[in-house]
Amino acid sequence: MSEQAGGDPLFQSHDPIFNRKELLHVGHVPEEDRIVGRDDEIQSVAAEVGAITRGDPPNNVMIYGKTGTGKSLISRHVATRAQDAARSNDIDCGVLYVDCSEANTETRATRQLALSLKEETGYEEHIPLRGVGTMEYYQHIWGILQQCFDAIVVILDEIDKLDNSNILMQLSRAREAQKTDAYIGVIGISNKIQYRETLDERIDSSFGHRELFFHPYDASQLREIMRNREDAFQPSVLEDGTIELCAALAAKKHGDARKAIEILKEAGELARRTDSKLVAEDHIQQAQEVAEINRIEELTSGATVHAKLALYALASRIITGDRETYKTREIFERYVSICELVANDPITENGLYRQLKEQAFLGVIESEKTGGGRSQGSYLLHRLVTDPKHIVKAVRRDSSLEDLPTYDHLVERSNELQNRDADLSTFS
Repeated sequence: MSEQAGGDPLFQSHDPIFNRKELLHVGHVPEEDRIVGRDDEIQSVAAEVGAITRGDPPNNVMIYGKTGTGKSLISRHVATRAQDAARSNDIDCGVLYVDCSEANTETRATRQLALSLKEETGYEEHIPLRGVGTMEYYQHIWGILQQCFDAIVVILDEIDKLDNSNILMQLSRAREAQKTDAYIGVIGISNKIQYRETLDERIDSSFGHRELFFHPYDASQLREIMRNREDAFQPSVLEDGTIELCAALAAKKHGDARKAIEILKEAGELARRTDSKLVAEDHIQQAQEVAEINRIEELTSGATVHAKLALYALASRIITGDRETYKTREIFERYVSICELVANDPITENGLYRQLKEQAFLGVIESEKTGGGRSQGSYLLHRLVTDPKHIVKAVRRDSSLEDLPTYDHLVERSNELQNRDADLSTFS
């Protein structure tokens, strides 16, 4: 009985697969010696916010990069080190983190900031959870900063998910507007390189930020990252070659460290569910497919329905055709017929091109400019980075698009669609 958790025979006291599972959690910020291949990025972010450690105003910074390139990890790591360094210089410095994919309105974001500050400081005034306007939350924020802090770093992760960017102007102008004497440094994080183009000119000017770009990890960096997570598992549980396979799959697909870690975690879960004593290569292969579909769904979750339909159009072209690459015009033709199928008004071909360009930046597709000869001129060819089956499954997870043909249905009808762009409304 002593071997059971809490004396209950339903639960094992010893996990046969995992040892320190928290090392595989997405939000986990590892120790400094576990951070791999981001020395230059750490220095760049530190250069922007470092003034805060000396009692001077920090710069605001926007960090761009594909998913899993260490943007959130490095931002939190550098901000925490800056906080420690400031406090060693008798500067009261705080760090606040907001996931804007969840706190996706200005009211929700400011409420989270206010509540986080209250929890950290013991602020005595009551902060309502609902029923008040955004400006009341700002008043609490300014009041706590004025009472308790000399400076603060605010990390706004997935900032492009916010319904508006007014919070940037409020935070960046707070000291100038005499709302607080505390210096406020903002680190914005986005997968969308075009985010700045969406900012109002007044906000962009007020924010006055620097821009940093994080590049994907290569295979050797991913291997080292994975090696630094080996102790998440029990000794000798990982079969030889699993780390290398996991890193190779992630590097080949997208250089996404977060997904590489997710694959390893899911492989461990599969091994445990099947009562396997080892995490083997077949577990990695199965986990990779699950993680890839989740990755596509995550990347497209905040995208417009037209971005999803554009991806589906390219995927269906590949599934039903005899090529891996297609022109923008060919994708547009299929996209229009798909819009008819789901009763959606199509955007223009140029609009579709912009959607494809965004997906290329996110690493879902690759686009290459090709010369078509003197008569045709140059044009873009687009290909998927992932299996088209994953795109179809991920897009159909959107409840408004679940009536789109399944992967199996597309394969079944591929012969009649191969040499023409058939009307997809014939699908049932």
